[in-house]
Amino acid sequence: MQLFGRAYVSISLLLPITVFLLSALSGEVHASTVVGFYSKTCPAAEKLIEAEVQKRFAIDKTITPALLRMLFHDAFVRGMDASIMLDSKPNHPAEKDALPNLTLRGFDVIDAAKEAVESACPGVVSCADILVMATRDAVALAGGPRYDVPTGRLDGKISIKDEALALPSPSFPVEQSRESFIEKGLAEEDMVALLGAHTVGVALCGFFNDRLFNYHGTGGADPSMNPILAANLSNVCPNPFFTESNADPPINLDQATPSIFDSAYFHQLVAGNGILQIDQEIIADPSTGKLVHSFTSPDVFFPAFVKSINKMTNIGVITGSSPLGEVRRRCNASNGHARPHVVPKPRTGRTPSTGTMHDNQRNASKPP
Repeated sequence: MQLFGRAYVSISLLLPITVFLLSALSGEVHASTVVGFYSKTCPAAEKLIEAEVQKRFAIDKTITPALLRMLFHDAFVRGMDASIMLDSKPNHPAEKDALPNLTLRGFDVIDAAKEAVESACPGVVSCADILVMATRDAVALAGGPRYDVPTGRLDGKISIKDEALALPSPSFPVEQSRESFIEKGLAEEDMVALLGAHTVGVALCGFFNDRLFNYHGTGGADPSMNPILAANLSNVCPNPFFTESNADPPINLDQATPSIFDSAYFHQLVAGNGILQIDQEIIADPSTGKLVHSFTSPDVFFPAFVKSINKMTNIGVITGSSPLGEVRRRCNASNGHARPHVVPKPRTGRTPSTGTMHDNQRNASKPP
């Protein structure tokens, strides 16, 4: 996720914060999220949610990276509380309208799943839990692991646009990315495992064209990128230094099996075919590079991914009877501000990235 297009000069990183402090600020972490939370109160919930995801996946396989991206953007801001789904109110712009989130997709799938669950069990299943379960289903449909997810989250009541600017950037060096994850109670292994979701992701040329054209003022491509890959991408992506074209085509981050959730992304990095800057960074760094090599095995990557995504979706959760949370009737508005529901049109176009990280705005090096 790229921090700052031209509209942003700088941004302060959050001070390091422990999971304990996150829980103190936004409710209990882990304490009341358990596998099968709705087994008695809404036993059909998981099947109803899965059915809605299956319907979309059958016609649009990019729903997997779309939901992964939404999940990451939600968890990394206020915690896993569905604040990313709240609409802005007059004088109170929400996360959804922050520049990093303008190309998020999949809200309509979550709304459809919420409507199905509300018909069966009104006021029981939170939007935060629906997003977690729907993402799990989308990963499995794409060939990834099918895993249990703890549930029992409440939905948050607050969404603040500017807080979305704290999302990590694709231009961060590994150490800075690592610190961003540590601030959220996640380890280096979690960072690399979650980046593995790039196996189903795409990125617009604007997110990495600085690696193709005039890299650091050299007039050429990033020498760390495979020359064949750089040449191929240069033939597809317009050179922003010599054209006024607005074309910005999507590029598969996994060039081998772009619609399948597998370990091919890590094989690609080992071969020097990383596309985003962070991809190159994690294979070049000795510590994260060891993880990249180990994750080329799906038997190693899949369990690590499951552990890491479940950790991420338990960041700052609100549970129990906390006054900070509720089970929203509509995912786009807190219950005190609910409006008549209108199913939104799906956001068109392919997802700029996977929904894990490093996919926010245009590269700051792009000329006017």
